[in-house]
Amino acid sequence: MEPIGPIALEDIEAARERIASAAVRTPLVRLDVDGPGEIWLKLECLQPIGSFKIRGAANAMALAGADALARGVYTASAGNMAQGVAFNATRLGIPCHVVVPEHAPATKLEAIARLGAAAIPVPCERWWSVIREHGYPGLDGLFIHPVSDPAVIAGNGTIGLEILEELPDVDAVVVPYGGGGLSCGIASAVKALCPTTRVYAAEVETAAPLAASLEAGVPASVERTPSFVDGIGGEGVLPEMWPLAHRLLDGAIVVTLAEIAEAIRLLAARARVVAEGAGGAAVAAALTDAVRPLAEDGAEGRGARVVAVVSGGNIDLEVLAEILRGGVPAAG
Repeated sequence: MEPIGPIALEDIEAARERIASAAVRTPLVRLDVDGPGEIWLKLECLQPIGSFKIRGAANAMALAGADALARGVYTASAGNMAQGVAFNATRLGIPCHVVVPEHAPATKLEAIARLGAAAIPVPCERWWSVIREHGYPGLDGLFIHPVSDPAVIAGNGTIGLEILEELPDVDAVVVPYGGGGLSCGIASAVKALCPTTRVYAAEVETAAPLAASLEAGVPASVERTPSFVDGIGGEGVLPEMWPLAHRLLDGAIVVTLAEIAEAIRLLAARARVVAEGAGGAAVAAALTDAVRPLAEDGAEGRGARVVAVVSGGNIDLEVLAEILRGGVPAAG
């Protein structure tokens, strides 16, 4: 696939108007936690589908037009993009299919069915190939890529606009990294409006392809271990996303499963927020020394001001219960 080019600020601003009837403006709240600076939470888990994915899906489908959508839509997703596409398909009255990995959480599969879409489970390797190849032979309708569609990335970028409007002096934004569509969308908006603000990707130790790619200087593949953190942790960096991610992102922060579980407990106890693993990863990364010392000598000595994007809250209740009891759910 051709590399994804820069996402223009005007495209992100236009996307905001386009998706206003589907996505909500989510709250930005401060997390009550001790530290040298401030941590703020962008609560995308409060979207109608419990995930930021509603934004990019709504923008891509609105731009596609009625003729392209006439035979319906499909996507490849572990659950959240599936819900985003299915939600918007229901609003438009068109059919929707979703290619899902066999390990997809029950709570996300139930949501896909509730939204009227049909799930097609495949082995994880086959699912990843659909994302790499931008299609699934035999399925009719328009393929909405979950990551590397400029319209999807622009829709995701609307989060960056909202963050800067409410917290214009933010020092850093930490974003979960699955395929790069969310982090690059947010970074496109943030860097256009405030070039000094840093944007970091949060990855999980069980699969951190961006960190490996940044170290190697080229898109890299990694060995992936399944875990309760299902929304991020791919097998590699998509080649078409690499130029954008390499240019826009200031680094990748890799956190452990234990750190993510602790972040999910912290969100529940201090913010009364339910986060899935990917959203917990951003908070866990924001709590590390890689981000917290930023701007300690900043305005009025306030220390760093960091926003963690809580990307979603779609977590199996059994997994959440184990985490809240102090455990770290087993891999696989």
